[in-house]
Amino acid sequence: MPLRSINPATSAVIAEYPEHGQEEIGQRIANAAATFQTWRRKPVAERAALLISLADTLRSGREQHARLMALEMGKPISQGLAEIDKCADTCDYYARNAERLLAPRGVTTEASASKITFEPLGVVLAIMPWNFPFWQVIRCAATALVAGNTVLLKHASNVTGCARALESVFKQSGFPSGAFSILQVSSSQMEMIIAQPAIQAVTFTGSTPAGSAVAAVAGRHLKKTVLELGGSDAYIVLDDAELPLAAEVCALSRLINSGQSCVAAKRFIVVEQAHTEFTRLFIDAMKKAKPGDPLDSTTTLGPLARLDLRDQLQLQVDRTIEQGAKLLLGGCIPAGPGAYYPPTVLDGVRLGMTAFDEETFGPVAAIVPVKDESEAIRLANTSPFGLGAAVFTRDIARGERIARMELEAGNVFVNTQVRSDPRLPFGGIKQSGYGRELAEFGLMEFSNIKTLYVK
Repeated sequence: MPLRSINPATSAVIAEYPEHGQEEIGQRIANAAATFQTWRRKPVAERAALLISLADTLRSGREQHARLMALEMGKPISQGLAEIDKCADTCDYYARNAERLLAPRGVTTEASASKITFEPLGVVLAIMPWNFPFWQVIRCAATALVAGNTVLLKHASNVTGCARALESVFKQSGFPSGAFSILQVSSSQMEMIIAQPAIQAVTFTGSTPAGSAVAAVAGRHLKKTVLELGGSDAYIVLDDAELPLAAEVCALSRLINSGQSCVAAKRFIVVEQAHTEFTRLFIDAMKKAKPGDPLDSTTTLGPLARLDLRDQLQLQVDRTIEQGAKLLLGGCIPAGPGAYYPPTVLDGVRLGMTAFDEETFGPVAAIVPVKDESEAIRLANTSPFGLGAAVFTRDIARGERIARMELEAGNVFVNTQVRSDPRLPFGGIKQSGYGRELAEFGLMEFSNIKTLYVK
């Protein structure tokens, strides 16, 4: 079966790509393993210099790459341009800092010399999703490569064009053959590929069930894993919050990438004193979204990536309404072609309702009214997920206390939306996964932290 890319705005088939056969898969794995033996011995500064070239190549093709994302998975082109810029900026960050971050660290002991060094592991298999087709790849590949590993990418089948474009970008930037290459395969091949002795680590971003399956296979073969999985991020709006700011930020976080982000805001937990005014302002902010052709620079809300994903989202909305929530905005599949879904607001959502208990991957917001701060924190943490969270309050000390001490998540922001940054570690806890990407900690995930002791 070929891998098929379908335009979610029109349902037209863009392209079909043949799957790699067993011989091609074996050859690519062997090439990555052979390249590792020379790549790992290059000075960090030399590897980092190629990241500067990679950043330049990405920037020079940013319009082409953004257009490809719009066509393959419906990302509004303005957001696609921003995604490419973030990829390039991340490459620049590691080009400037990798040599310092990976430098050996001396430790005073009874030995004549003792130090900690950071050595690469080998071939890293990256299994990546469709929602940020360039960013998800670059944020793991940049760290793995500059640390001295080589990378094999298994991208989501519906963005195979993006995978091929990325492979071309690395080649154009001067990376040696085998340093970064793709596997055009279906998910059914993953167990066999992970089991290959040359694969030393696996990084996966995607749904919690799929991540659990990958971890189970990797665990059987004792392969290091990093998992960035689903999320049902809670944004707490306290009684002293600046409500116009909170409403705008919450709407932006819910609608970014058409709501298709693991770290997007999904549950809006609002204390009763702020509930009426916040809800009014929030609905006004959600209404500002402009659905349309993702290739139109004025579009801010594109289609969902696939029709089946839209159907699943509608089912979640319907179930939540049946369970007693109030529909305040949207909630119905629009007429016409494509996988479009409107900005949707559900109020009166409670624990036990579908929109509270499950991740909603689309522009659907669940407002959860609560009595006070204590109940807000309790409900925010009453979730199997722990990727991101945010709290809105004019009292910065109060916000920092709640963010640091109370909320169970890998990333907690105060008075702004949760987002990744190459200078800061990114990852989750509970069923949102484990391990960290970005910053110094992303480099360490795919390094052998080696102790040297010389007597």
